[in-house]
Amino acid sequence: MTENDTLDAPKTETNAGWYSNDAATFGDRVAGAREAVGLSQGDLARKLGVKQRTIEHWEDDITEPRAARLNVLAGVLNVSLMWLLNGEGEGISEPDEAVTGRADFADLLTEIRQVRGTMTLAADKLGKLEKRLRRALGDAAL
Repeated sequence: MTENDTLDAPKTETNAGWYSNDAATFGDRVAGAREAVGLSQGDLARKLGVKQRTIEHWEDDITEPRAARLNVLAGVLNVSLMWLLNGEGEGISEPDEAVTGRADFADLLTEIRQVRGTMTLAADKLGKLEKRLRRALGDAAL
């Protein structure tokens, strides 16, 4: 399979429901579509020529890809650009309710992703502060 090939994912026209803009984020749709085509975050990163951390940030809604990368992402995930952006158009099927359990699990998953995103940002900030402190201590020792 070449880098430009896409994997087939189950598609559906959807304007509401699990992946709608009201129920899911951009990151939720990226993660769902990636899983539907059977790619790990590392696999997707290699296909797009980005770092795995970039994919993690997209799925955690910390950052979003630039426009040119969005088109490639939609192609690799075999979904429409509009579906990635707002959940409308050609995308993947919603998970079976039997598999996902109760509807409030979606709320819990969203909250978990938000907390993970906040923790990632805090860890990044902590690293920067530690770096500043080390520089300051290094300067004071001179």
